Amino acid sequence: MDFDAFGSLWERHPAWRLLRAHNSPLILAFLGNFFVEGNRGATSASDLATALDDLLYDLNIAVPTEDGQARFPKEPRAYLEDWSATEAGFLRRFYPPGDDEVHYEVTPAFEKAYAFVVSLQGRSFVGTESRLHTVVELLRQIVHGTEADPEIRLAELRRRRAEIDAEIAAVESGDVAVLDSTGVRDRYQQLASTARDLLSDFREVEDNFRLLDRTAREKIASWDGPKGELLAELVGSRSEIAGSDQGRSFQSFYEFLLSDARQTELSDLLAKVSSLDIVDADRRIRGIHHDWSEAADRTQRTVRQISEQLRQFLDDQVWLENRRVLDLVRSVESTALEIRGEEPGFGLEVDQPGIEISLPFERPLYQQPAVVTVESRVDDATEQVDADLLFTQTFVDQARLAANIRNILPERSSALLSDVVTMYPIEQGAAEIVGYLALGDDDVSVDIDDTDEMLLEYPDPDDPDTTKRARLPRVTVRRR
Repeated sequence: MDFDAFGSLWERHPAWRLLRAHNSPLILAFLGNFFVEGNRGATSASDLATALDDLLYDLNIAVPTEDGQARFPKEPRAYLEDWSATEAGFLRRFYPPGDDEVHYEVTPAFEKAYAFVVSLQGRSFVGTESRLHTVVELLRQIVHGTEADPEIRLAELRRRRAEIDAEIAAVESGDVAVLDSTGVRDRYQQLASTARDLLSDFREVEDNFRLLDRTAREKIASWDGPKGELLAELVGSRSEIAGSDQGRSFQSFYEFLLSDARQTELSDLLAKVSSLDIVDADRRIRGIHHDWSEAADRTQRTVRQISEQLRQFLDDQVWLENRRVLDLVRSVESTALEIRGEEPGFGLEVDQPGIEISLPFERPLYQQPAVVTVESRVDDATEQVDADLLFTQTFVDQARLAANIRNILPERSSALLSDVVTMYPIEQGAAEIVGYLALGDDDVSVDIDDTDEMLLEYPDPDDPDTTKRARLPRVTVRRR
């Protein structure tokens, strides 16, 4: 980087601007402890202002000024608005979907500044051995992971197997090599530093996905071309982020967190390490995997917002297309009204020599219907009528017929009507056969094949000893 590049960062980068701010100790202390150390995501303005108000009250009492005025005289919400302003960039201010209250969360630039200031503290113990082992192990993974020669890969695997066999033999003989206290503290320091850096990286990954979301919204708001081209560009940008090195690495990490077996292993390892007496255990490291899961879930929510934005765009475009159709209809109506008094500039040829015309006066006029007197009371009946005939009507319950088919046929299967009648004999004669043919339930259908025939036998309802036969086309009943 040259002088101009450093000068541009000095003027524009929020992290460098934070280090030059007048109240940078207050900003770093409050936002660092609340968001970074507490691993909090988006927080409502009321909750954040309450926590800041408590801190300001304690600081104004503990650190008075010479003139007796409060050292931090502004209201908590005023400080939050200053820190989230465009020229500051320490906080992100936004409205979550479905919520009318402002929310805040720290930016990746603040995390970088906070990590830098925290690293300025002197350390009584600086471990180097564990980092050297990490570098060597990463080099091995890169070299052997890119090696395509099977012989070389087999040679490396045999070498590692020989080392493991030698270690097993040493343990079986009673020679158990354990790490000394210095080695344990060295590796624990490297563990804690890497675990904290992961949380900071999650905020940067989330911010990159949020930039994609913002770009998509800007394109949707300003796009006036075909919908297909915009969708192709948006989906392409989403695929480009998901398929990038950063996207694939994040997805692999998220899948690791979702594994129950690895979660259990990670919890057991952290619990055992935190219980060692020779380690000054960090309280956050004991449950750092839960913090990783929460941070990863926040990143996934940002990705889901992008998909929701695409769906919203489709809904808006459908409304605009419907409105365009109505505008075209109104345009046609307006044009028709403008030219209704003009002779058409085109002709029409018909095959018939003439057109039948129906004149309005050729239609018959309205005639009032004749009044008919109905005598509903009959004094003397002329003949005796058997009223029992009114109650001998046959009613076929089609629900029972459909239930018969469901009891025999499983879903997505079929059978001949004769098979159904064999299992459930006909009781109401031809009327019941007609009831089967008229079935049309949600999951039951009837197909009739006129090219083939079938014969059904059933007892006569009036004379059970008499058997009747009905010759029908081939009838197949089906269940969907």
